[in-house]
Amino acid sequence: MKKMLIALSLSGALLGGSVAWAEETVTAATTAENVAVVETTDTSLTTNSELAVAPAPAATPVEQEVKLDTGDTAWILVSTALVLLMTIPGLALFYGGMVRKKNVLATMAHSFVAAAIVSITWVVIGYSLAFSEGNAFVGGLDKIMLSGITTDALTGTIPEILFVIFQMTFAIITVAIITGSIAERMKFGAFVAFITVWSVVVYAPITHWVWGGGWLGNDGALDFAGGTVVHINSGVAGLVAAYMLGKRMGLGRESMAPHNLTLTVIGASLVWVGWFGFNGGSALGANGSAGYALVVTQVAAAAAAIAWLITEKVVRGKASVLGGASGAVAGLVVITPAAGFVTVSGALAMGLIGGVVCFWGITALKRLLKADDSLDAFGLHGVGGIVGALLTAVFASDFIMGDKAPTDMLHQLWIQTEGVLATIAYSAVLTFIILKVIDVVMGLRVASDDERMGLDLSQHGERVE
Repeated sequence: MKKMLIALSLSGALLGGSVAWAEETVTAATTAENVAVVETTDTSLTTNSELAVAPAPAATPVEQEVKLDTGDTAWILVSTALVLLMTIPGLALFYGGMVRKKNVLATMAHSFVAAAIVSITWVVIGYSLAFSEGNAFVGGLDKIMLSGITTDALTGTIPEILFVIFQMTFAIITVAIITGSIAERMKFGAFVAFITVWSVVVYAPITHWVWGGGWLGNDGALDFAGGTVVHINSGVAGLVAAYMLGKRMGLGRESMAPHNLTLTVIGASLVWVGWFGFNGGSALGANGSAGYALVVTQVAAAAAAIAWLITEKVVRGKASVLGGASGAVAGLVVITPAAGFVTVSGALAMGLIGGVVCFWGITALKRLLKADDSLDAFGLHGVGGIVGALLTAVFASDFIMGDKAPTDMLHQLWIQTEGVLATIAYSAVLTFIILKVIDVVMGLRVASDDERMGLDLSQHGERVE
């Protein structure tokens, strides 16, 4: 709990521009721990998260030189493209099909512009704050503008410059997910300002906590591919933004039905395929861990889609196409933190649970929260991320993890809970502060006449005929 309180105090330091801390931590790419992980004969258990949290060996008599592995490099090159595919065009189509016709271009623009803005913030300062040497809460400034990263520099067995862009795609989709909560009513300029600041002040530090040598990773939190870093973080930020923007005009009185579910299904399909790079790529190598991550990802997505459709049939009388797509996404979210730690049976159980719980998240819980989370970013990603993070402790298997598996499930469950609560608290507080400042300076919400006209015309001067 002390660490969580300290984490919240980071908000003041970040907003004040200070990132210098007294404590010393370990970076993902340069530590002796990394060398110990990637130089074992069996690389099947080397993962993204383990770069930061692997324990130091008692003694290393002979330190071998780390060498680039072309197979690992090729796989991460492919995975990087797959993760970017999840945002543009995947998420753009998924969200674009679910809004009203007058807002489709504006909604798709959110994902497109997120890719552009975050690409710049990541190379300028985001990567440095996330993965360079700093302290338990945030990295330093020594890798601003990717300073010192040569073509020969390695992270594990892949070029560090490749690791930079692989992680960039994670930052992009995290920001893009948030747009599902603010669709159809946020000023485009305010959105640009928000994601510019948020990607640096919120996303980068939380990434450091888990994967960059920060306190959560050092405590033993398990997050293979971004249950906390990506999904809880974005879902909570989206919920806060939905509260601050207020409900859409006419909600509950006018039809808010999706204008083109064909686009949504295509988008969901691209997201599903891209998730192989998201989870499989997080093994940071072409190995057995990556292969297993792909299998459990597929199983969890399929199980959640089936569970969602059955639940929807029971509750509403019909199983919808949108429900099937949403269920698959829910399963993908739930398995993300556990993809490198659970067996197929664990993935099946997590998918079934995730499908049912996320359906509850976008229905009963949404009504309880009374927030206009337009496209259910919190119900799918926030709720799914929380469920996945907690179930990781339950289903983590020594069959997959070997001697790295948690020996005490309850202790691991507390560590996972600690990570969930810290991420929720930090993301919620900082998101509120950022949006409040933007609201004072330029306003968050479009004028009522502009909202009635539609954001395509009012914000971009275009429309779909």
